[in-house]
Amino acid sequence: MALSFASGRGARRRRMLYKYFNAAHSPRTHTNEHGAVFAATDVLTAEAQGTPRKRRGRFRSLSAIVLAVFLALCVNQAEGQAVGEVLPRWAPGTLDIHRISTGRGDAVLYIFPDGTAMLVDPGAETEGPRVTRQRPDASRSPGEWVVRYVQHVLPHPSESALDYALLTHFHADHMGGLVSSSPPSRSGQFKLSGITEVGEHIRIRKMLDRAWPDYNSPVPLTDPMVKNYQAFLAWQIRHNGMRVERFQPGRNDQIVMLHAPRDYPQFEVRNVAASGEIWTGVGTATRQHFPPVEEAPPKGRPTENDCSIVFRIRYGNFDYFAGGDLPGGEDDGAPSWHDVETPVAKVVGPVDVNVLNHHGSADAENEFFVRTLRPRVHVFSAWSTSHPDACVLRRLLSTRLYPGARDIFATNMSDANKLVVPELSKLKSDQGHIVIRVAEGGDTYRIMILDDSAETYRIIAVHGPYESR
Repeated sequence: MALSFASGRGARRRRMLYKYFNAAHSPRTHTNEHGAVFAATDVLTAEAQGTPRKRRGRFRSLSAIVLAVFLALCVNQAEGQAVGEVLPRWAPGTLDIHRISTGRGDAVLYIFPDGTAMLVDPGAETEGPRVTRQRPDASRSPGEWVVRYVQHVLPHPSESALDYALLTHFHADHMGGLVSSSPPSRSGQFKLSGITEVGEHIRIRKMLDRAWPDYNSPVPLTDPMVKNYQAFLAWQIRHNGMRVERFQPGRNDQIVMLHAPRDYPQFEVRNVAASGEIWTGVGTATRQHFPPVEEAPPKGRPTENDCSIVFRIRYGNFDYFAGGDLPGGEDDGAPSWHDVETPVAKVVGPVDVNVLNHHGSADAENEFFVRTLRPRVHVFSAWSTSHPDACVLRRLLSTRLYPGARDIFATNMSDANKLVVPELSKLKSDQGHIVIRVAEGGDTYRIMILDDSAETYRIIAVHGPYESR
């Protein structure tokens, strides 16, 4: 749409408005609504210039109203709020969290306010009768789909590198399972699935997990999937300069912004827990939640879910919680220390967005945890007919546990679960990539759902803005 400046009393106001519009939208296509607003302001300006002085105030007021509406449309489009549009790229100062829908597990890309990128848990669960359909389709592996999504949205796609990758724990839906048909890497030193497939195509500068370097805490890890991951690390260290570290609870300086940290001092990633070691909430001090392994019978030792990495992201007033498959101790007869959610909740406190522990399975999101975090928004990756459990969903929706509105978003809900759990109709969204976009400074955030049936990156729903606490 061609823009022209009117002369006369309204010209200065129009120039200023167009300046902001062009800065926010160039070289975008303007919508019909924008054209209508321009036409209205043209008419109002012309009328005001040909009207006696005593009546010009009325037209100026009307013009101001129209211009205010136009500015709202500009901001709306600049922040990618229009359904049907392609998601606008990340902008400096914004925190983006992409929950990628593959139908085979987790995969979450974080783009920090300065452009630092971290990928967490690119999983690849193997086929099974309870597993949801793969997204967008089965023509590629889950790892390949994740690679393509990440390459598309990275702040600097030409570099095609991740500053960090992190595994919360060693299960297939969080790191990539192996089957007989899993392809070998180009080097032939390991097989490709999940994190190893991502690392084959995108450079990972630093890898974080809970057990590096010996992988024997709290019990030895002998699974072939973990052995394959160790072979991947060894090759990456030797040939690609990858650095690997054990995730250290209590710290807020292990995962940091790397490009312009001084520009956003209100941003922090706090390491909360891993392998039963939990931050106390004071400084960087931690305590061990699990009893000594030698005191527990073989079947009573910590499980991989018990050992999940937990972290909290804080950006100004915005708080976000992620805890892998952390359990809340709902299993009958289980030792009390199997409830890891309760001590974690005590140090985390209220948050704006909560990632459901263990995909909302029956052993997660206990009453104390839900009541303490009392999030405005819950999100989770669904890949099984058990995600989420009906009792868990009722707790999340219960205003007796905490008052106020709350919205729940899932990536890939199964039709079978919808039939069994009627409360799933209360979810805000049950299909698609979930993008949380936190505005600069962290005071507000929006949630956009992207089409996951093809690589369109098209927005199919917008929610918010939400005010951070």
